[in-house]
Amino acid sequence: MPTEMGLWRVDSGTPTRLSPQGVPLESQLETMIEADPTILGTPLMLVGRQVPTAHGKFIDLLAVDDDGAIHVLELKKDKTPRDVVAQALDYGSWVRTLSHDDVLEIFRAYKSDVAFEVEWASTFGTELPDELNSAHRLTIVAAEVDPATERIVEYLAEFNLPINVVFFRYFVDDGRSYLARTWLMDEARTQPKRGGAAAGGTREPWNELDWYVSFGEESGSRNWDDAREHGFLSAGGGEWFSRTLRKLPIGARVFACIPGTGYVGVGVVTTTAEPFEDAMVQSGSDEARLAKLPLRAAYHHDELPTGEDHREFVVGVQWEQTRDRDHAVWSKGMFANQNSACKLRNKFTLDKLTEAFDLD
Repeated sequence: MPTEMGLWRVDSGTPTRLSPQGVPLESQLETMIEADPTILGTPLMLVGRQVPTAHGKFIDLLAVDDDGAIHVLELKKDKTPRDVVAQALDYGSWVRTLSHDDVLEIFRAYKSDVAFEVEWASTFGTELPDELNSAHRLTIVAAEVDPATERIVEYLAEFNLPINVVFFRYFVDDGRSYLARTWLMDEARTQPKRGGAAAGGTREPWNELDWYVSFGEESGSRNWDDAREHGFLSAGGGEWFSRTLRKLPIGARVFACIPGTGYVGVGVVTTTAEPFEDAMVQSGSDEARLAKLPLRAAYHHDELPTGEDHREFVVGVQWEQTRDRDHAVWSKGMFANQNSACKLRNKFTLDKLTEAFDLD
């Protein structure tokens, strides 16, 4: 049974209970949720409204949370208990097949004037996760449901199906309207379950060429002017930081990004990763040992208590274009990552970089 929501007006210390009236038109809830999805209690970004499925039906509202899980929001309206639950399950079976690009396409049809990544950054203030639709959740939205619907939903939840019912109570007092929310079951019982895109979630396709490389200067252990002048990128201070950089293949196109600043260079990897002390770079027409050159940073890290490899590792890069920090490329929604290096899949970011660096 859901927790009943009561509301009292207090005049001169005397409480007067207000009677819930039910939303005048249950369909108005759809518009209210679209206007402010946070009334559901979970930060959500709307992806579509009245989204057509492959089965000839329409999902009332489709949303995504900050983990990339898809939320199906189905309003009860005038459906019977059997119909509203069956419809939600049917929608879930379709949603689990959606790829990353499918989700972006649904959003484009819903909001054609803003990029998905920009809307994401505005809504959550975080970077877009690598995977979308790695999990999904079904939510039935209603002013009230009968005992049969409650029994069915609770039964499904007992078998770990991510389904719940959210109730809204509507109150009117002295010309003002109030909306109160409660859930059929504790939300912790119905968290999104993995099962997107045939139980794997999907990423944007990779072009098998482009890589993101984070070049952090915050510790003072490296300097972009060195990397720009001598043709290299580096990472270190622990195996977690150097491991991904060491995976960069020769011939990879890399986009260098200074965290908190933006993208400052694009080039091609020319050498496999080597410890800083051994790394060779091109100096004019000759090769030179990087550690012997006059540099602005030390590229040195203290030993770690764990004994893991703390050295700075370096890859040679033939720069195609570089920029000063003050002219770094960055706009809301562009890709950034905590890894020192990773595959750059995000089309929005690649389009921005292609334009900014005038690439083919």
